[in-house]
Amino acid sequence: MRDDLSEKSQVQVIARAASILRSLENQPAGLSLGQIAQRVGLARSTVQRIVAALAFEKFLIAASPGARVTLGPELLRLGGTIRFDIVQLAHPLLARVSNDLRETVDLATFKGDRLTFVDQVIGAQRLRTVSAVGEQFPLYCTANGKAYLATLTDSAVEALIGDDLPRRTPHTITDLTHLLAELAEVRRSGIAFDREEHSLGISAAGVAIADPFGNPVALTVPAPTHRFKRNEHAIANRLLMAKDELAEMMAS
Repeated sequence: MRDDLSEKSQVQVIARAASILRSLENQPAGLSLGQIAQRVGLARSTVQRIVAALAFEKFLIAASPGARVTLGPELLRLGGTIRFDIVQLAHPLLARVSNDLRETVDLATFKGDRLTFVDQVIGAQRLRTVSAVGEQFPLYCTANGKAYLATLTDSAVEALIGDDLPRRTPHTITDLTHLLAELAEVRRSGIAFDREEHSLGISAAGVAIADPFGNPVALTVPAPTHRFKRNEHAIANRLLMAKDELAEMMAS
């Protein structure tokens, strides 16, 4: 019985230490012990003991001014050893989706106001769409870009892409208000579309999801517009399923 209580107590201390570390996320100036105690719902004396232990291991360090503490260098060192290869993890899923739809499937990552294709499985159709891995595209006129933008608030979207949206085709959305209205629908449905907005003759559907470190990635199925219109419902449904599958894969 004592061993069980001791183990439960140790687990509780670890959970409390994790809560304290998380409370200091995005706090470059640090927090005082009282502020931490208020955020994590623990007594100040309890916070003081755990903070002292974390500081001894350099998971926390003193911050100026006053008696504030902030995240320490040991976390950075440990974090630098973590490797997460989204391409390796997602590639079998891209292959399954491509096989099911007989269409090309792309995987993209995001940096600033651009997206970059990092992997692709080419579809079996004779007439197919292919973009080179490493190629970059804007966000506002692509399915994967709009899927990502829909994960942000309207104010964050405007701050990221501004209100100057160059026209690439006659179908490109160049008005920010119009784009924000479409993003609201993407948030509701979970799926974004590019209807010849980036390239004439090509349409696409896309979904976005965050990797375990919070970095956004997107799956997209592009196709010649005449075929995309015919299979739009099946493409959208398969992408929504793929999003759930990828979430499960990243969680396991």
